Amino acid sequence: MACLRMQSCFFLFLGLCFWASHCAEFNDIFEPSWAMDHVMYEGELLKLKLDNISGAGFASKATYLFGKAGAQIKLVPGDSAGTVTAFYMSSEGTLHDEFDFEFLGNASGEPYIVQTNIYSNGTGNREQRIYLWFDPTTDFHSYSFLWNHNQVVFFVDSVPIRVFPNNERLGVPYPKKQPMRVSSSIWNADDWATQGGLVKTNWNHSPFISTYKSFDIDANEYGLNVESGGLNETGIKWWDMPSYSSLTPRQRRMLRWVHRNYIIYDYCKDSTRFPTSPPECAGLRF
Repeated sequence: MACLRMQSCFFLFLGLCFWASHCAEFNDIFEPSWAMDHVMYEGELLKLKLDNISGAGFASKATYLFGKAGAQIKLVPGDSAGTVTAFYMSSEGTLHDEFDFEFLGNASGEPYIVQTNIYSNGTGNREQRIYLWFDPTTDFHSYSFLWNHNQVVFFVDSVPIRVFPNNERLGVPYPKKQPMRVSSSIWNADDWATQGGLVKTNWNHSPFISTYKSFDIDANEYGLNVESGGLNETGIKWWDMPSYSSLTPRQRRMLRWVHRNYIIYDYCKDSTRFPTSPPECAGLRF
């Protein structure tokens, strides 16, 4: 388990830490994936900056196969139209697996849209979009993935907003063999992110900053004393216990609440894109 709390640290350069007290070793777990000068450290906070020169991103140095990964994030405040902040897990290659949170910015006063997507064996196009039931720019909220052999669950705080069950029996590939990195980024996507690209990024309001803290990875680190199944020790991991093989009754109620009140797009219901419903959508009930 890697639970990161960046406390009382000042980072001058990546990998250089002046110890005021116990430091949370962010650089031992993550590293900037691009635009190092747009990745900023302020005490316990990590910030990604987008301006008219560049966005920024970071990724875990290790890859993971099953477990849970999350972070507390405070999104770009004010006029964030055209911007996208993403928090995701992804493997590599054309037949990659991937789990995405994409936070689509909007004009001041308009709600953020959270788009989730899942790739398995290179196939994506499984977008769902929801509004959140709070303002994600005023405080930190937890966004996380639970991933085991039976399901992938997207959580906002403790609320499941999406579940992707293992439907291999229906011929749907399920992500179970490719280790993934935990990553995040911010970039300009004003060709599609806000109202289908109608609202463009207003660079007069830059820099746009997403803020992070309390990274939490409790997962199998791939390649660390692993056996063929990706486990780094013998025995059953907590995420593979029967109680995590499906949602609890309370979680099912919460998921139904989200879908009844906040979902605004579901690929399973888009007959224009998918005249034949994708097989994983058949009989999907919560």
